[in-house]
Amino acid sequence: MNKALLVLFLLCTFLHIFAQENYNADSFNITSGDLTTNTFKKDSTANAIVIYEYGNSYVDKNDFKLRTEVKRKIKILNQEGFDHANVLIHLYKNDSGRYEKASEIIGTTRNQVGGQVETTKLKEAHIFREEYDENHTLVKFTLPNIKAGSVITYSYTITSPFMFKYHGWAFQSDIPTLYSQYDTSIPGYWDYHIKLVGGKKLAINDSELKKTCLEVGRGSADCAISTYVMKDVPAFIEEDFITTKQNYLARIEYELKTFTQADGVKQHYTKSWKDVDKELRTDKDIGKQLKKSIDLEEFLAPEIIAENDPLKKAQAIFSYVQTNYTWNEEYDIFNDVAVKDLIKNKSGNVSSINILLHNLLNEAGVKVKPVLLSTRNNGFPTMLYPVLSDYNYILVQAIINDKTYLLDATDDYLSFGQIPYRCLNHHGRLFDFKNESKWIDLKPNNQTASYYMAELSLDDNNALSGQVRTKKTGYHAYDSKKAYRNDENAYLKDLEEMHLNSEVSDLETDLEDHSSPEFKESYHIKHELESIAGNIYLSPILMQFFSENPFKLQERTYPIDFGYKDTYFYSANINIGSGYAVKSMPEDMAFQLPNNTGTFVFTSKQVNNAINVMLKITFNKSIYEPEYYEYLKEFMSKILEVQNNSTILITKSS
Repeated sequence: MNKALLVLFLLCTFLHIFAQENYNADSFNITSGDLTTNTFKKDSTANAIVIYEYGNSYVDKNDFKLRTEVKRKIKILNQEGFDHANVLIHLYKNDSGRYEKASEIIGTTRNQVGGQVETTKLKEAHIFREEYDENHTLVKFTLPNIKAGSVITYSYTITSPFMFKYHGWAFQSDIPTLYSQYDTSIPGYWDYHIKLVGGKKLAINDSELKKTCLEVGRGSADCAISTYVMKDVPAFIEEDFITTKQNYLARIEYELKTFTQADGVKQHYTKSWKDVDKELRTDKDIGKQLKKSIDLEEFLAPEIIAENDPLKKAQAIFSYVQTNYTWNEEYDIFNDVAVKDLIKNKSGNVSSINILLHNLLNEAGVKVKPVLLSTRNNGFPTMLYPVLSDYNYILVQAIINDKTYLLDATDDYLSFGQIPYRCLNHHGRLFDFKNESKWIDLKPNNQTASYYMAELSLDDNNALSGQVRTKKTGYHAYDSKKAYRNDENAYLKDLEEMHLNSEVSDLETDLEDHSSPEFKESYHIKHELESIAGNIYLSPILMQFFSENPFKLQERTYPIDFGYKDTYFYSANINIGSGYAVKSMPEDMAFQLPNNTGTFVFTSKQVNNAINVMLKITFNKSIYEPEYYEYLKEFMSKILEVQNNSTILITKSS
């Protein structure tokens, strides 16, 4: 190949590579680059990408309804991305017969076939409407003729009479987005709290005032015109150790604060915490129920009432509610709160059970207050201003001997002062009906840890056997107590799976009290070892703490939320007697996460005829920021390497 041809070849190759990523993210129009590009180098796992999307919300000056126009252009990269050709529009309707509607729905699929562009349009007959429930209607359609490489576009307009529900905008989804723009026009009659969620920065955030944009009778209003843009937004891929993805999806939300009529009269929608405190104090479901007096003699044994130690008395009252009333697994805390019905039926929702606990403790002289919170799956509550619909759970705070406890009697296996894992959602609102409410941290009081101590011996038949004793605290204890009580056989099977290639027998536990803060057990273990060419390969860590690395993403943009700090400890004393000799030992290892936020230590040494092994893993934070993700990923990888590949080489003595 001569020099000129080589230059031409390299130029063509460069242009081809460039064309592979030549998406038109500047407009809704489809270009040849959109059609010919079939890769996305920034995320090789992506099955589809949003090339361009645009939203525009404004109040129509003719009928004063809220219009939201949506346009979206998506590239389907492979067959796994076909689902993104399915479009779902959620519409709201109220009990008064007012409703949102979707119109001007247009959809098109374009494919490049034999050098020509093939266009297929969405037909009206393929747009379906479904009455989802009494307050929601769904509009569904699927773009036609989808293939790997298709570029789809669709647009629609939502008309809404509900200005209190100004349309928010999601910049992020489960596929990457190259360009997302949302334009808004908000007349001065309406004043909103505007909240940017997800922690991502806007590429463009512009606002200006447009004079006299809306006229109502003899009055008029200026409009706040805003443009919000995000670029190169990565896909949101949900992974373990997250509260709910709704906490972290990049989006903009609106909450109506006030509406000012043309005559200047204001109507307030967002209230202050002082207003909410007053409302809850007199609320028929929560406020009045919390203030009801109760006769302890109707519920408690005389010895509990006579108990002089306030902590022991509180623990006995907690145990009484916990064991005598069953949670019906309903979260609705603002409706159907009836302690009377709970007492009658022995079953009720979260509010009923924990309000009964509150009232019994209060009557017994314990200082108690209610705590409202949102569970992990329900999302973070808004902290800047009160939004009661954010909350779906209630706990009891008790102060005894100057120590603070958070209590929940919905679960038999919770210990005194332990709240369910579902409630470990950063912050709760403590209500003090004599003073103002305030935010409190929802953190575990007790340590969560698992300790395993093994005394093992190697016999002449190459069998390793002995006794394992364990102690678990915190949420490890809770999980083990519940699993053991629910199905002892399944629990034993799980133990055997944890101890790879081992036989587990003679299991004994100390589980007399479901609500004990600890769970202790002991069992016998037997592990057959193989001899290969006179050598025996012994793995000194006889249990699998982690079966795989839970961190698999190329990048994680949201926190790693374990909920609690965690510790694993394993020690083994392995007696090999005088009949065996050690030929090699695994290397000791120690490493830690940045800022001492986690440590891993593994040591092994021979002392006379015994081998002592120690492994300790600590996670010193309950929540790790995304910057720790790569370190945690490597941390777990090293733990698995030591756990699965550490080997002691021994041989029989001559």
